Order: sequence, then C-alpha cells, then structure tokens
Amino acid sequence: MKIVVLDGFALNPGDLSWKDLEKLGECKIYERTKPEEIYSRIENAEAVITNKAILDEKLIDRLPKLKYIGVTATGYNVVDVQAAVRKGIVVTNIPAYSTDSVAQLVFSHILNVANRVEMHANSVKSGDWATNPDFAFWRSPQMELSGKTLGIVGFGRIGRKVAQIGLAFGMKVIFHNRSKVADNVAETRQTNLEEVFAESDVVSINCPLTAENSEFVNEQLLRKMKPTAILVNTGRGGLINEADLANSLNSGIIAAACLDVLSAEPPKPENPLLSAKNCFITPHIAWATIEARQRLMNITVENLHCFISGKLQNVVK
Repeated sequence: MKIVVLDGFALNPGDLSWKDLEKLGECKIYERTKPEEIYSRIENAEAVITNKAILDEKLIDRLPKLKYIGVTATGYNVVDVQAAVRKGIVVTNIPAYSTDSVAQLVFSHILNVANRVEMHANSVKSGDWATNPDFAFWRSPQMELSGKTLGIVGFGRIGRKVAQIGLAFGMKVIFHNRSKVADNVAETRQTNLEEVFAESDVVSINCPLTAENSEFVNEQLLRKMKPTAILVNTGRGGLINEADLANSLNSGIIAAACLDVLSAEPPKPENPLLSAKNCFITPHIAWATIEARQRLMNITVENLHCFISGKLQNVVK
C-alpha cells in the first residue's frame, strides 16, 4: 500500500518514530505540505495521513486510487467526509488521545493567573526580593481556587477531566452541554449557558466548533461574566468573537483570558488579542505532550492497520 503523510512534523518533530507506520506499506513522509503541493504528492496514494492539510471535494474527486484518509486529530473538518464517503473512501480520526494533557493545560493557565509564578520567579531573579524590606511581596493579587466556581462549556471527556481536577482543588463545578448529561461527574450540576458565564469565577470552554456555535462567546455573553472572572479556551478559536473578547479585556469587563487556540493559526500580527490586556496565549500546545503524541501515533497506526485488515475502527461519516 502506498502511504503518504502530508504534514508529519506537527505530530513528530523528531522525538517519535515512524517505524510502525512504515511497516504497513510504502511510506512517504513529508514534514509540511503547501496547498498547491498536495495533489502532486498524493495523486498515486492509496492511504493519506493528514493533520491540517485540507482534502476537499474537488481534490478528492481527482484521486481515483485513494482508499483511506487518516486524520491525526480528533477534529476532522480538514476533510470533506461526505465527498470521501461518496467515493467509497474510509476516513478515520483519533477520538481520545489528549484528554489528560488538555485538562492539564487548562489548569496551567488558571494557576498562572491565580499565582503568576513565572512573573514572581523572574522578579526574584532580577533582585527585587533581595532589595525588599519585607520577608514577602507579591506583584499581583494571589487567588485561592478552593471555594471558587468553575463553569465548563462542553462536558465530553476533556470537560469531565477538567471538572475532576476542579473538584480536587475544592471548586464548585457547574457545566453546560448541548444535550442532557445522564451520568454527571459527582458534585457537578448541569445548567444553561448564561448561568455558567454569570456565576463562574473561571469558565473553561471545551466544546467542539460547529456551524451553530461559531463565535458564541461574544460581547453579550462576556458582559454576563464577573469582572474578576477568567475565561479559558482550549477548544477552538472560532468559538470566540476575538474582537469582542479583546474589547472586554481592555475595558475590564472580565479580568483575564487564557487561550491555547485562535481563529487563525498561526495568528495574523493584527489579531487584537495579541496586544489585549491580561490575555495569556499559548501556541496550541495542549495536545502536544510527548505522551499524548505517542498515543496519537499509536492510534494512527492502529487505525490504518485495522483498515488493511478489514476491521474498521474510529471511522467518521
């Protein structure tokens, strides 16, 4: 089987091995592929592995040899799945590989705002403590999470893990989910979106992006939040109206925003969030622990191996 990996660098910048995938066929691995290079690289491929390289209907219709598309991510909007299905092409994704890693980054961001550890450590290194007349000092308000309300939007695997960590910190947990959740995590409560934003000290967005919820976090919803509240987004950048969020931060409507995703990645220099007050942005790293990426690699290989063996898994339709 002829296998082409279009953008392998994101998954494996050199600290993992492709050997198990290479055992499955004649494998060509590209670190990155520009849109204009995609067709020439996969025109004879039977299996294509992609993370962010887009396979749309027009392209899929030009690939008569293609039998399988493996998306190395949970979200699969880079592939026109319906076009693939019409052509008899199997599409798979990786539904659960980074739950712990993403939840961990949610709290890395929350704790950064609560304690500003790096800022204070740098202050000490610059000599501020050595010249201070007091035994202790702080450059930002210090916040205790216990007793605070954590609101979660999207109560799937990641949302549930975030809830569990919040409960371990002694936080009260409320959540909104688009459907009724029958098996709540103990000591959590499902409610409407408006209450989550109005009552929470921290709001964590962990839902997928759909046509229905695009930019649902807008000025109207942000104005419902407490002026001391923190907004965390590790879902998708398109869930937030970025201009509205920047304005809300700069005008003090909310205290801080912690973002691992933006509407365009990498962002354009003029993105207003890059210069917004108390906006802490990481470059989409929540999924990128070596443990999560190894898990992603393993499932990518398993998905293709199952396809070759006629035992499908993780198929999207």
